Amino acid sequence: MGVICAQPGLAFFYGGLVHRRSVLTIIMQCVISMGLVAIVWFFIGFSLAFGESAGGVIGDPSSFPLFLSLDPCTPMGYPMPSGTIPGLLFAGYQMMFAIIAPALITGAFADRVQFPAYLLFITLWILLVYCPFAHWIWNPAGFLAKWGVWDFAGGIVVHISAGFAALASIFVVGSRKYTSEEERHRDQVPHNRTFVALGTGMLWFGWFGFNGGSALGAGGMAAFAVVNTTMAAGVAMFFWIVIEWVHIGKPSVVGACIGAIAGLATITPCAGFVRPWAAFLIGVIAAVLCYGCVLLRDVFKWDDALDVWAVHGMGGFFGSVLVGAFADATVSGGGVVASGEQFGIQLAAACGTAVYSFVVSFALLHIVNLITPVVPSAEDIAAGLDSSMHGEHAYDEDAIRASSSAKNPAFENELQQMAAYAPTQFVQVQQPVQYYSQPMQMSAQPMQSQMVYTTDQPGVFTAPAY
Repeated sequence: MGVICAQPGLAFFYGGLVHRRSVLTIIMQCVISMGLVAIVWFFIGFSLAFGESAGGVIGDPSSFPLFLSLDPCTPMGYPMPSGTIPGLLFAGYQMMFAIIAPALITGAFADRVQFPAYLLFITLWILLVYCPFAHWIWNPAGFLAKWGVWDFAGGIVVHISAGFAALASIFVVGSRKYTSEEERHRDQVPHNRTFVALGTGMLWFGWFGFNGGSALGAGGMAAFAVVNTTMAAGVAMFFWIVIEWVHIGKPSVVGACIGAIAGLATITPCAGFVRPWAAFLIGVIAAVLCYGCVLLRDVFKWDDALDVWAVHGMGGFFGSVLVGAFADATVSGGGVVASGEQFGIQLAAACGTAVYSFVVSFALLHIVNLITPVVPSAEDIAAGLDSSMHGEHAYDEDAIRASSSAKNPAFENELQQMAAYAPTQFVQVQQPVQYYSQPMQMSAQPMQSQMVYTTDQPGVFTAPAY
């Protein structure tokens, strides 16, 4: 299924945005969701979301345990009115939504959460936030579904739930600590913009599966959903870099990628309900409002590392409300029509679910912290969570540096001096620099080779000989 591409895409997207010391940590947080959430979904999650309803609040956990009642050849009567989708296929498809939702949260608390605490948190979060949301809206017996709330592919269920959980998390784990403004800037510069672009492409492709597949058939609604997905993402990408160009003077690749994700998140709840002209307008709205939320986050000094709240949380919020403004009966098959009443219903549902996700996620993180520490020690953070938590380095030169600096303090001091100008990636030209694991004597003569650093202020530095 195309939707599976979204998960490694998210890992690349987030991995490129963080500091090189935390690449593997955030990739691990994204990837492990595919294993842990699949287990939870298999045993109880699908039943809680789509099982027989208990008062429209939650599903009966005995409905589909271990998928035992789901025959791959027997259509499932709901939530598809036509009953043409095999139950096992539907359960597997919905599992992809459950997998990516908690992984989205990780971008907010990059560099600041212990792995055991993360595993416990997302297990509880799936059971107490995601599954109830899915039941309330996507199960026909859910109380929000009965009230008339519409969410085509996860604006509320995925993006509001994850985005406002991300906002809650930063109030629990706190802000990242820096000794200077220079260090803050250095550590927050994306370490690999190529990863960001690659991840965006994979996410965009996977989004076709989420949005197009939510039509549960290869008909007109699916066609609208796929076209609207590309329209909104492309328009949001363009207008985001226009705003960025005016605001900071230059359009960036990272800005274009974030703009596309904002458009994708915002169109998600509307994708199969609106016409392409509306998707165009939604793309413009996504760029303007989500960019504004990024600036608002700066004003409030919320350390949402990768703008999960601004892009996913608020993108999903705005898109969910806009269902009431742009839904077309000829596209949705008469299921939802734009009106003042529908707009009010969507707004109330978006506000209520945002508050629920924030409060429950905030409480869960505090409960988890009573069981196992959520925030790593200052020493572990300084060393880099890739090394301190997983015993790995994303790049060989980091491992070499760690080994060499432990045996030769002069080596580390010189690297730190150069890092003050260019801390991220470098390529070597002319003859290669040799690194040794044994202590070496410093030479006063510079080498002939040079290091070219790729940073926001690129420069050429002469490396000292060892």
